[in-house]
Amino acid sequence: MLNTTSVTEFLLLGVTDIQELQPFLFVVFLTIYFISVTGNGAVLMIFISDPRLHSPMYFFLGNLSYLDICYSTVTLPKMLQNFLSTHKAISFLGCISQLHFFHFLGSTESMLLAVMAFDRSVAICKPLRYTVIMNPQLCTQMAITIWVIGFFHALLHSIMTSRLNFCGSNRIHHFLCDIKPLLKLACGNTELNQWLLSTVTGTIAMGPFFLTLLSYFYIITYLFFKTRSCSMLCKALSTCASHFMVVILFYAPVLFTYIHPALESFMDQDRIVAIMYTVVTPVLNPLIYTLRNKEVKGALGRVIRRL
Repeated sequence: MLNTTSVTEFLLLGVTDIQELQPFLFVVFLTIYFISVTGNGAVLMIFISDPRLHSPMYFFLGNLSYLDICYSTVTLPKMLQNFLSTHKAISFLGCISQLHFFHFLGSTESMLLAVMAFDRSVAICKPLRYTVIMNPQLCTQMAITIWVIGFFHALLHSIMTSRLNFCGSNRIHHFLCDIKPLLKLACGNTELNQWLLSTVTGTIAMGPFFLTLLSYFYIITYLFFKTRSCSMLCKALSTCASHFMVVILFYAPVLFTYIHPALESFMDQDRIVAIMYTVVTPVLNPLIYTLRNKEVKGALGRVIRRL
């Protein structure tokens, strides 16, 4: 049940209040959005079309590419529209919908990165049993599970936020509808929403993060006691370098955004940091995995030669 507030729309104040920068920022973010969609789309098509890449690692990378396309599409089109508009409004339902899909895709990506770390730990520590353990049925089940958990996690927040009463300002100091800026505008008690944000979302974010660190710790420990060679350890860990870079790019801004309270002094920083994981990370992910992966570069070369 939606709220009974008189607020029917919100005003997204965007990245900056400087009007002279709006056309320039429109071109910059439009270019980034185009590169993100085409880059991730191309990587996804390569994974699907090349039989050599039909393995668990590339199955999960395909999920990541699809997530990044959707993640960019949830925020950037509305941001681009607002750069060219003087009335930067979003309807109440549109705001709640954006909040839902933003957290749905973000929490799913968080869990997907942990699953990818588990996949790498099995590939390195159990190479002879890798195809048996990471069979297609298990990979599909894990992918479906994290997508479903992400959906219901976001649904919880969207329902609880929609039930709040908004009786004051409708100006959101952000370029997207997120929970923390909306809670600042709500009237009445928001303690339950704050608790859900810190506890449920904290668990969804920190749980996979610690599982990812645990997977890397297991890999390092296993290789150290098995090989006792730093060169062999570095060689094995180099196969995880791309994934580790993506983990850092995703988790660093997310942890900054959600571990501090929703204070006015942090609003500008939140907007800048949000650009990192909603705009920059999706466009960098395909570059990281393409430039550092010989199999992907080989598949890309075969596609180009066929054109």
